[in-house]
Amino acid sequence: MSVTNKRRSRQPSAATPACATGLRNVLLLQGGGALGAYQAGAYEALAEHAYDPDWIIGVSIGAINASLIVGNPPERRLERLREFWKRVTTPRPGFIPPALSLHVAAEKKLGALNAVLFGQPGFFRPRHPVDFITENPLSFYDTAHLRQTLEELVDFDLINSGTTRLAVGAVQIRTGNMIYFDNAECRITPQHIMASGALPPGFPPVEIDGEAYWDGGLVSNTPLEYMMRCEPRENSLVFQVDLFPARGPMPKTLDGVAEREKDIRYSSRTRYGTDAEKRRQDLRRRVCAFLEKLPPELRDDPIAKHLQEFSCPAQIDVVHLIYRPEHPQGADKDVQFDRTTATERWRHGHEDASRALSAAPWREPHPHELGMRTFDIAKTES
Repeated sequence: MSVTNKRRSRQPSAATPACATGLRNVLLLQGGGALGAYQAGAYEALAEHAYDPDWIIGVSIGAINASLIVGNPPERRLERLREFWKRVTTPRPGFIPPALSLHVAAEKKLGALNAVLFGQPGFFRPRHPVDFITENPLSFYDTAHLRQTLEELVDFDLINSGTTRLAVGAVQIRTGNMIYFDNAECRITPQHIMASGALPPGFPPVEIDGEAYWDGGLVSNTPLEYMMRCEPRENSLVFQVDLFPARGPMPKTLDGVAEREKDIRYSSRTRYGTDAEKRRQDLRRRVCAFLEKLPPELRDDPIAKHLQEFSCPAQIDVVHLIYRPEHPQGADKDVQFDRTTATERWRHGHEDASRALSAAPWREPHPHELGMRTFDIAKTES
């Protein structure tokens, strides 16, 4: 029996008031290193509202979080997420005396410095200087510890049972193409998850079936395009968890300039991709409506048959959950692995997702002519 055939059919339940029944539920998790704690908090809120994803697509840290969710039964998912984020964060930098009180901003900076200098337990460690003389490594850090963490916290047999669909994105180094490893098409292993998060030059490339891969965020940090490329498209409720905000204040320091540049670089790809997919799906649905109006004698026309290939009646709602911190985080925010910051980001994700689920604008009737709606329940909205 194929993986696809083993996937369960989702049964609508009265216990899912926040999610319209009859829809495919999809969770999209982008990359962002230590910012991924926000995704874990968002998922906690979704779980509390009985949001049961049928399909999770992740890139980089999003792929790791996705594997922890899909690779555990629902009752253990949050436990495993918490264990992962506990393992890969540190209470405070080891070189700081416990009695020394730190300002929050200083603690974030020192947490990032600690990660750069000493790595993170259960995740990555710096290579020994001698390695660069004797081995000519292709990265500054070794990620063998991440593999061990994944093997301990993720049930890959459960992932490959197809109970929940999982896809993770990586870049094939030889061709530069974005590749998605999907449990509907192949067997997912720790190597696939690690490939999705192999960001150079920090992390080493990961080899799978003779090809080497790097972090999928090099090409596309948000996997909505992959979801829309897979057919058949279905009526779907999609939560897209973004870790870099498009909007932000004018920076006042060089560190703020570097942070703002990073936010714009990653969020612009997300906005462009989402806008492009909305235009395409709106057009597909309108083509479908147009073909339905054709008289019978024209439906067999070669042009009409050609248009049929581009039509799609699916209606899709995309809900943006965007990490918008209250204060500047710094250019090194994606390596701020101190536990205080991770806890704060987890809380922020939980609050934003809870607010979106309470507002639930997707419950409003879907305009007939639209193939896709997008929602951004801003932090300031009630």
